[in-house]
Amino acid sequence: MRLAESASRRVLLAPLLGAASVAAFAPVGWFPLAWLTLGGLCLLLGPSADRRGSVREGALLGWLFGLGFFLTGVSWIFVSLSTFGGMSAPVAGLATLFFCAAMALYPALAGALFARLAPPTGWRRALVFAALWTLAEWLRGWLLTGFPWLAVGYSQTPRSPLAGFAPIVGVYGVSLLTAFAGACLVESGGIPRGGRRAVRPSLAGITLAAIILLGGIALSGRAWTTPQGRPLSVALLQGNIAQDDKWRPEKLEESLLAYYSLMRDHPARLTVLPEAALPMFLADVPQDYLDALSQLAARQDGEILFGVVTGDWSRYANSVVGLGASGTQRYDKSHLVPFGEFVPPGFAWFMDLAYIPMSGFTPGGERQAPFLVDGRRIAVNICYEDAFGEEIIRALPQAELLLNVSNMAWFGDSLAPAQHLQIARMRALETGRMVLSATNTGITAIIGADGIVRATLPSYTRAALTGQVTAHIGATPFARWGNGPAVILCFLLPGLAWRRRVPSGGT
Repeated sequence: MRLAESASRRVLLAPLLGAASVAAFAPVGWFPLAWLTLGGLCLLLGPSADRRGSVREGALLGWLFGLGFFLTGVSWIFVSLSTFGGMSAPVAGLATLFFCAAMALYPALAGALFARLAPPTGWRRALVFAALWTLAEWLRGWLLTGFPWLAVGYSQTPRSPLAGFAPIVGVYGVSLLTAFAGACLVESGGIPRGGRRAVRPSLAGITLAAIILLGGIALSGRAWTTPQGRPLSVALLQGNIAQDDKWRPEKLEESLLAYYSLMRDHPARLTVLPEAALPMFLADVPQDYLDALSQLAARQDGEILFGVVTGDWSRYANSVVGLGASGTQRYDKSHLVPFGEFVPPGFAWFMDLAYIPMSGFTPGGERQAPFLVDGRRIAVNICYEDAFGEEIIRALPQAELLLNVSNMAWFGDSLAPAQHLQIARMRALETGRMVLSATNTGITAIIGADGIVRATLPSYTRAALTGQVTAHIGATPFARWGNGPAVILCFLLPGLAWRRRVPSGGT
């Protein structure tokens, strides 16, 4: 099979490959597709025998790949802005397009640098491609508060053999290996005569890809942390309160009663309500309701954790508050979502086009004490925060369990809930900790320390997910070193792999 070199064909193929990449992620989960689409992008960026790929062309192809990737993969942004944010459909569509076009600048940067730095052929070329792709993902994950959603490494949660590397190098390290394996599978040993690159992998490329996959399989059975203590009974409550109803005063009593009934009917040592389950300031929650929660917690000598807004209109936080045997505990969300929870400077006009209640939150501290529940220490994070693996490990190794509470109702029946669950699975792999995910509408889940989902609730149902979870102690290599080793490696690899390019027509 030969890949046409004409500019029009390459321009068409790039966004199609990007859009197809999304099927590698949840909910579809065809993880080998990420190897093939990234390998395809590497091939598109490749030179022919009589023409070197230009920096401009590399940037364009990378940007088009990214545009197809993000327009398909984060289409749920339109849902949150239009369906639930009150923004008109045309304006929401333009905002989504602008956002995806901006995110596509990161693969555009990788494409431009690749065209400038990559050797003409071979496994070194694959190495440079993988390093630059991963650096672009890492940059996207922290610049301007970061948007790490859909880092390619997330597509490689179990059943992918590359999941075995996650406790060592984290999601970006897995992205590096995914891109390298994919590029190795398409990189040829040389440029055939006639000026077109054929999809004819070299023996070296196939061997390197096989070594990576076999290494991941070998590592998959390794337990980096150790279970500690007796199992803890948990009840994760999914209230299924419609986003349109959540902040209506006339619906408040219904919300409170719904969660009280679930708590009453499903006793556990640890009971968790999702983000903003009580849609009001903590100071406004009726005292008799708080007393009732304390009484329910006392039945099991346990704790009830619930999402609520703390503070007042002058300064407020998105919080999780715990009541029970360990006294009152609290966590304030630290990493806020731009536009949803704070307004970036100069964008007040944009917020006037939508209706997003309480979009001026105050962030909590970067390091907050874990919650104490029956002798276990549980690190809490809220919604989008668990997309930042290096922030999650701040609570380790002290924390023995991880808990995320979310209100995924903002995204409707879109790709977002399944993608978010996949992110939580990566956090379990990276940390060697079980992860509890309590959501308003789904996907509520219990995830093992091996990244395997133990139990879930059907979306858009009002129910409680009950089960037994185990605390884990110890630290994975990623928990000790974070993203540092993977990022440093990505900076070093292009320099190590680069060699002087032979001038066109040279030998």
